[in-house]
Amino acid sequence: MLNRRTFVQSAVKTATIAATTRLNPLIAQSSSQPPSKSPNEAIQLALIGAGIQGQGDTRTALQVPGVKLVAVADCYDGRLAHCKELWGSDLFTTRDYREILARKDVDAVLIATPDHWHKQAAVDAMKAGKDVYLEKPMIHVYPDGPEIIDAARSTNRILQVGSQRVSSIVYAKAKELLASGAIGKLNMVSAYWDRNSSLGAWNYSVPLDASPETCDWPRFLGTAPKVSFSGERFFQWRKWKDYGSGVAGDLFVHLFSGTHFITGAKGPTRAMATGGLRFWNDGRDVYDVLLALFDYPDFNLSLRVNFVNGGAESEGFLFTGSEGLMEIAGNTVTVTRTPRETEPGYTVSTFTNDMQRQYIEQYRKKYPIVHPSGPLPQNVEKFAAPPGYSDSYDHFHNFFNAVRSRQPVVEDATFGFRAAGAALLSNLSVDRGSVVRWNPETMKLA
Repeated sequence: MLNRRTFVQSAVKTATIAATTRLNPLIAQSSSQPPSKSPNEAIQLALIGAGIQGQGDTRTALQVPGVKLVAVADCYDGRLAHCKELWGSDLFTTRDYREILARKDVDAVLIATPDHWHKQAAVDAMKAGKDVYLEKPMIHVYPDGPEIIDAARSTNRILQVGSQRVSSIVYAKAKELLASGAIGKLNMVSAYWDRNSSLGAWNYSVPLDASPETCDWPRFLGTAPKVSFSGERFFQWRKWKDYGSGVAGDLFVHLFSGTHFITGAKGPTRAMATGGLRFWNDGRDVYDVLLALFDYPDFNLSLRVNFVNGGAESEGFLFTGSEGLMEIAGNTVTVTRTPRETEPGYTVSTFTNDMQRQYIEQYRKKYPIVHPSGPLPQNVEKFAAPPGYSDSYDHFHNFFNAVRSRQPVVEDATFGFRAAGAALLSNLSVDRGSVVRWNPETMKLA
């Protein structure tokens, strides 16, 4: 029987195996891939986009043994200076990431730019012979997806998308439970990610020295519409469609990654979304409340993000099956089973007394009363990851293992496109004011 103890033991065993692999990552190469570095050499990493996510990702990545940061690119001088404060004065820094891609001492890049730069930076990096860890969402607009997938295939480079739940032992347990029939046949998934703070709504601090002199505004804009310098747009870029993908690209994509990983689904076929700017009326042009419904071949999915939820930040999943529920909250999975009825029951109170008697007599011949025996069924089981567990660390560990071994990553460009493409259906539905259709097999709008 599955229980919390066996889950923790399994998690600890997995972590132990992973730790052993990290200390001795001797994995066979694939002859069809470029040669990997010796397991005894450090993977030389460069960061492209040193904002909040980029610096946080780098801190986690450098916890993996055998990884060294050698270069950083960002459009704000203050971030470049701070990276030297964090990781050494000998760190190479530049505003132009192409200078990083030209360096022979860079093996892999971590891309954490605004969304509208994801495709170009990733494609340029792979063509320059670098492996890529690309923050989610993989795309900003739909044409980005095929370009990134084609570049990964043609260059034989490793590309992993940064939705860490795909590497989580918690989500792996949920996947195992669902496949084992723990909740019967799945019919619906509900997921949400709510916030209730200014920082949670992307109102990040703008440095006092923000100016066209300290910020490379033309480089930041790239292909986006040309507008005058704005510190808010530069440092709070998620609030504008020109650079970000709204709550769908920031948070829905995590929920899609989790759903697809656990269920094995490739994506929805239809999407319907609505929402509004209900509270943060500060000049942004993306919603702070978004609700969406999605049709999958075998189940339905409902998603919600609310940046004014009146409570603490919370995230969760509820998988509904024919025989129970499975809930993910934080680093726990809870399965609640409701035993199926053993008889259909009857509604005879409106019949005549004689008909009631006859009906019940016939009913009991077919469904005789059975008195239960033995121990009571265990209807609620909870599984928790070990204290301090980090799926972000595991995701980077998996990426660097792939860089060394040239084996497939846990979240490749196709998986990343299917998650981001599904998420951005929400924005498309809102913009059109109608249902939109998607082919998850071909990854094309229908």
